[in-house]
Amino acid sequence: MLSIAWSTLRTRLVSFLGTFLALALGATLMAAMGQVLATTVDSPDRAPQRYAAAPYVVVPDERLHVDTWQGGQSQPLAERHGLTAELAARFPGAVVDRVFPAQVAGGQDAVGRPWSTSRTAPQRLIEGRAPRTSREIAVSAGALAGEKTSAGEKTSAGEKVSAGARVSVITRSGAKPYTVVGVTDGPPTVFFTDEQAARLSPRIDALALWTKPSGVPVLTGQDRALIDPNRESDERARNNANTIVGIAAGFAVFIAVFVVSSTFAFAVAQRRREFALLRTVGATRRQVRRMVYGEAGFVALAAAALGALAGPYAAGPMLDWLVGLGMAPAWLVPSAQTWPAATAFVTSVVVALAGVTVAARRAGRVHPAEAMREAAIEPRVMTWGRLLVGVGLFGAALVSMAVNALTDPQGAANNKSFMPVLMLLVAGVGLLAPAVVRPVARLFAVLLSRLRGAGATLVPAAAATSVRRTAATAAPVLVAVGLAAALLGAAAMTDTAKTAVQAAPVRADYLVLPEGSGGLDRQLVERLRAIRGVEVATTAPTSVYTLEGKAALIKRPTEAVDPARLRSVLDVPVIKGSLAQLDDGTIAVSETWELELGQTAKLWRADGSQVSLKVVALLAPNAPSDSYVTTAHAFSAPVTTAYVKLRPGTPAPDVESALRRSTQGHNARALTKDAWVSETGDRRGSASRLGLLVVLGIILAYTAIALVNILLMAASDRTAERASLRLLGATRGQVVRYVAGEALLVVAIGVVLAAAVAAISLAGLWSSLVQIAGPIAISVPWPAIGAVTAGCVVLALAAAVAPALRRA
Repeated sequence: MLSIAWSTLRTRLVSFLGTFLALALGATLMAAMGQVLATTVDSPDRAPQRYAAAPYVVVPDERLHVDTWQGGQSQPLAERHGLTAELAARFPGAVVDRVFPAQVAGGQDAVGRPWSTSRTAPQRLIEGRAPRTSREIAVSAGALAGEKTSAGEKTSAGEKVSAGARVSVITRSGAKPYTVVGVTDGPPTVFFTDEQAARLSPRIDALALWTKPSGVPVLTGQDRALIDPNRESDERARNNANTIVGIAAGFAVFIAVFVVSSTFAFAVAQRRREFALLRTVGATRRQVRRMVYGEAGFVALAAAALGALAGPYAAGPMLDWLVGLGMAPAWLVPSAQTWPAATAFVTSVVVALAGVTVAARRAGRVHPAEAMREAAIEPRVMTWGRLLVGVGLFGAALVSMAVNALTDPQGAANNKSFMPVLMLLVAGVGLLAPAVVRPVARLFAVLLSRLRGAGATLVPAAAATSVRRTAATAAPVLVAVGLAAALLGAAAMTDTAKTAVQAAPVRADYLVLPEGSGGLDRQLVERLRAIRGVEVATTAPTSVYTLEGKAALIKRPTEAVDPARLRSVLDVPVIKGSLAQLDDGTIAVSETWELELGQTAKLWRADGSQVSLKVVALLAPNAPSDSYVTTAHAFSAPVTTAYVKLRPGTPAPDVESALRRSTQGHNARALTKDAWVSETGDRRGSASRLGLLVVLGIILAYTAIALVNILLMAASDRTAERASLRLLGATRGQVVRYVAGEALLVVAIGVVLAAAVAAISLAGLWSSLVQIAGPIAISVPWPAIGAVTAGCVVLALAAAVAPALRRA
């Protein structure tokens, strides 16, 4: 039977072309994505940056170490404590490094450091000289920003600031004027004299040495990169790349199985009489199944081999794309490992054989008597097995949505459960599609009955009598439109819900936010509090550490606040207790901490010091923070937000003017609450759409191949039918219009099925989000739906009309 399979494969190249392309694309993507995963996971860290020229670096142990009954555990400290002055005095030849926020007014996010550390990277002067007095600085070109011209464009840094210029520099204490005496290359840095840097930041962060010290732990070689400022952002970018590539790979496998199974199911339906003839001449059911498996195997082996070979070449452009989207570190180089290509080859073959399993079983069940059938009426299109599996998957999706809404709405908001439910829905509706084709076709027949001509009757009738063909052709449209609508709609709804949760407790009329990572300086905060007729409260994000079950050391985010001022600007949802009792000896925690009101919590603060705090309030899950402490428990945490609320009778225009004057020159901006909500939603939505670009690109590529392939396969069965229409007097143009109308109807049926998938999935997600954020609108991404539908229409018309023009 394998020789027969090879013979049939050679005579049905067009029928198997789409399956070959789908599998080859899948193997290529899996090999390329595996290569990207191998690159992000196994590639070495970036070479040391900040201390590249210093062979030895002494740094404090910035981790909290706790002994548990399972052994020692550690977590990185949220706030550094630095090295002691006594230790620094032991190494007189060391360069003492102090790293602290320092930003030129209107410039880029930067750090301040002593001038002596300029040789550790190194950063070289490109203009001017080194600072010598407390009011002189050297600034890297990257820390400067250009001034706006009359046309609204920014000049380059070099055109704006040069040696001799007077600038304002914002540090934690406030904004002060300095004279720029030198400009350096390298990352954004403001260099002060060593004495001025010590006054601005007494903490010693590192000692750089050129001779090996004794008696202290020291970092050498690649370990020096552990303290680079970009390490955390590099890890985030790596994790982003791993997440999005993993999701894309999952969808690639899912849609590959979908495409292969639908293509072979349609091919088996087309060849029932052929299989019956084989049974008549003595072929057993097992031999027929082996032939179908053989055809799939030949296609899969060739496609998988091509994809495995092409995958490594596609890894570079894919990684470049992720870098361009800001979802992978720019310095990564594609890995040269071979296991991704081998895994993609094996997976593609397994996917193909898994996708053809049901079709092979159906082919084996063909009865020899069917060889005598000449009628065009299809046999029963919904077998009991397909019906039961389809109903089971559909029911499982509904049950999962209900369980998520009742037990874990927060998980749905984080998209942990939405993707699996969506896949179940697509698979279930796809299997049940033949059962709804006839009712939907009849509905369109009623709508088309008002049109003139026989086409209005023939088009719906052909769709209703050829249910398998219609369902198989509508399936790619279902996948493309349904997943695009559901994924984009879910992302928009989730972003809206998160923004609503973030904004709901805010009672303030204005928010003052920093432009950079240094936070709001103390001078600015004092100016804000000096404005008449307003209440001002600030928050500083930090962390505390708890030991869960005496075994797991957990780092928990917290906000350091002034309790008296906080309650005037934030309406924090509290389940039990009151924030009015929050003081230096107490803490307010989320109910997820599983602590009781009045219980004493033993924890470690951000600098590693241990403290016991009494729980005075249990926060709701939608509270702005996981916990609250007073500012006495924060040390170097920057103030990231200042909430400003008008007192009764205070004119808003006066306050707006005062806010503009106060923030000027402090690299901060004041926003109304509405503007802040809008900006937060736009920023969150932009980040969500970037990840979906990768997933939707793969989905659309697969479905385009599947749609064109099935339409081309179906065209060969329609030759006699079109010839009959010509014999009955139909013109060539009428036949082409009839074919085009049928293609459009099939796309419309697919869009109806996709609408059902999107509506059910988004309604299920809404039922979870409404419990977290209150009433929100169900977002429908109409432009994206219209674009994807238009693409399906163009592909369907091209694939259906081209054969008709050639043969009509």
